[in-house]
Amino acid sequence: MEVLGILIPISLFLGGVGLAGFYWTLKKGMYEDPEGDSRRILRGDYDDAPKS
Repeated sequence: MEVLGILIPISLFLGGVGLAGFYWTLKKGMYEDPEGDSRRILRGDYDDAPKS
């Protein structure tokens, strides 16, 4: 049972880090254009050949 005294704060800390990272990505605007990549890949000028 003493291990719970260590694991609970660690899990709360890691959850807080994940939540802070999610809010950071929201603030940076990383979710503002969710359809852009899907439309961009279907355009005619998309080059699927590997770059050399």
